[in-house]
Amino acid sequence: MNPPPRRIAHLDMDAFYASVELLRYPDLRGQPVVIGGRRDQQPVQLADGTRQYSRLRDYVGRGVITTATYEARALGVGSAMGVMKAAQLAPDAVLLPVDFDAYRHYSRLFKAAVAEIAPEIEDRGIDEIYIDLSHIDEASLPLAQRIKRAVHEATGLSCSIGITPNKLLSKICSDLEKPDGITILGLEDVPLRIWPLPVRKINGIGPKATEKLTVLGIHTIGDLAQADAATLQEHFGRSYATWLGEVCRGIDERPVVTSSEPKSISRETTFERDLHARHDRAKLSEIFTALCTRLAEDLQRRAYVSRTIGIKLRYEDFRSVTRDLTLPSPTADAATIRRAAGECLRRVSLEKKLRLIGVRASALTAAAEAAAANESLQGELPL
Repeated sequence: MNPPPRRIAHLDMDAFYASVELLRYPDLRGQPVVIGGRRDQQPVQLADGTRQYSRLRDYVGRGVITTATYEARALGVGSAMGVMKAAQLAPDAVLLPVDFDAYRHYSRLFKAAVAEIAPEIEDRGIDEIYIDLSHIDEASLPLAQRIKRAVHEATGLSCSIGITPNKLLSKICSDLEKPDGITILGLEDVPLRIWPLPVRKINGIGPKATEKLTVLGIHTIGDLAQADAATLQEHFGRSYATWLGEVCRGIDERPVVTSSEPKSISRETTFERDLHARHDRAKLSEIFTALCTRLAEDLQRRAYVSRTIGIKLRYEDFRSVTRDLTLPSPTADAATIRRAAGECLRRVSLEKKLRLIGVRASALTAAAEAAAANESLQGELPL
């Protein structure tokens, strides 16, 4: 028998972090709300039962916005924007601190709800998944509606779904009818629905590539489909030009990968002000140790051990450096990680002030597998 035609969904939660916060603070519904504040921006419960919220106009620092409600987005505020810049656009918007524990909780809930209906899921992050619907004997529209109901019943949140023959198009389509939307397209719909969109809508065409395409007079996906292949190869190289020629026509053969092992786990933080290794030694040491401890907790929670520990520094001039160290045996121990990271730190210049510091664990192995290998090795040693 011939396999069924590919039918891939991309499910994207609507303004996920902000929507989770609105479950906790329903009085903020309909207002511009930004997520990205510090802990001291936590709402204060007043004696009369109302809450006092922090506002963007009062923020001082160099924090970055994680997400915002659609009301805030309408004012020009967007993810990854500096909080100070956002304050210029929407000074009266409510500012809430980030609560990743809550977001991870709701992430697990919505993914479990989807898995009850369609178990072939590729996890793409805390708020989005790909779903292979090819083997489910149900029409796309009622199936998408059923998935959306299940997500809402499990979380109280809405999501948007794109269903197409591949991951590339579904990723684009899940964003077309936001929030709470459903978009279903076939390859025959690409010229009408996809070609009018800007090239940056294709996942994999970043700001630099968009800028180069603009110089060539290529603004939309349709422009890209009409572009001369030789010109694209001249400016982007053979491999990327070939890829551009395929994706603009909606071609994407990537499978939905239902299981994968992480390549690395990391923790990093950007400082409120630039810190100097000598003048701010105590503060930096405290932050660095805390990052190593949290990284160890992440490894232990996910049942991994790491053979290679690395660090990342970003200086005041935005230049970044990394260093790593391979250990004799894999570990998830906080003290061992701290020592290894400290050795890496000794191999970099600390004359300039720092904006960011991070710690990374790579060369990961499942803890149970590493323990079994260690036991086997010890059993081979002579007494």
